[in-house]
Amino acid sequence: MKAVILHGPDNYPNNYEVMDIPKPECGKGDLVIKMKAAALCGTDKRIFTGAKTKGVRPDSVVGHEICGLIEEVGENVTGYSVGEKVAIANVIPCGHCAACLSGRENACLNRKAIGYEFNGGFEQYIRIPDICIESGNVVKLPESVSFDAGALIEPLACCIRGLKNTGTRFNDTVLIIGAGPIGLMHLQLSRIVGAKKVIISELDAGKREIAAKLGADRVVDSAKEDLETVVREETNGEGVDRVVMAIGVNALVNTALKLAKKGGTVCLFAGFPKGKTSEFDPSIIHYNELNVTGSTAYRRLDYLQAADMVRTGKIDLDALVSAKFSLDDFRKALDLHMSGTALKIVIND
Repeated sequence: MKAVILHGPDNYPNNYEVMDIPKPECGKGDLVIKMKAAALCGTDKRIFTGAKTKGVRPDSVVGHEICGLIEEVGENVTGYSVGEKVAIANVIPCGHCAACLSGRENACLNRKAIGYEFNGGFEQYIRIPDICIESGNVVKLPESVSFDAGALIEPLACCIRGLKNTGTRFNDTVLIIGAGPIGLMHLQLSRIVGAKKVIISELDAGKREIAAKLGADRVVDSAKEDLETVVREETNGEGVDRVVMAIGVNALVNTALKLAKKGGTVCLFAGFPKGKTSEFDPSIIHYNELNVTGSTAYRRLDYLQAADMVRTGKIDLDALVSAKFSLDDFRKALDLHMSGTALKIVIND
């Protein structure tokens, strides 16, 4: 079968190749699924360029946003049948570490994940190990949900975790910095929970257009408009209730703090470059009594809630898919992804 093999973190873009490898064997407690959609995400950029290495094995298959059809069912597996459409919650918590026991299984100290410790989505057939099934991480989907949308349940679950950490609620004013797929998911979620106004800041004209179509009240090109001035205009000078940083640009952290109202919350949602620091004025946090939070991965409940939203049509994930490629054209797909000009890029095979 075809698969994208990442040989190691060094020498990008020559550190991976599309090649033939044996189809995985289905153990007694496993499933094997036929990959129908596997999406590229910002973390994949960091993995392929060597900026993220934790849990990534040499000569392995990455990719963690996955949807497919069950191809084989292990003899000890119950509740699943060949041909069913499923999405995979790739993060598998241990359930017994300090983080899990405190209700933060998304930050599990011993977590394993599809696309890291186990081969991921950029291959024709994927073995789903028994611990993933036993944890309830294989979620069935109806025919009405596209394979692409099924793959995007994973990042949506991450955004739901971020929304909960941010505390966005009815009648809030929200600023989202960045209108990539993550920013656009946060936009739709903010609308769903009742935010009265959502402001999007984005440099790319195409992404601003999609943000407007998905319900943003004000879309700002910060290269041409002063974002602080816009926020003051839109909030009667008070600042916004919630700021979500959906891009990992260290230099913008202080700006984000300045745009929150007194008692507001700033969520540093995006992944930031490892080892890079941000310079900010702590007096902004002190005098304005700001809440500053982060967000990592998702809890299984977040994933199940995301899946329910997709099943019931409460959120549009298909609108975020801007390009599709086959495994044979993975290099073209990754090059486009690295350029930052596309939204979601999906591998279909």
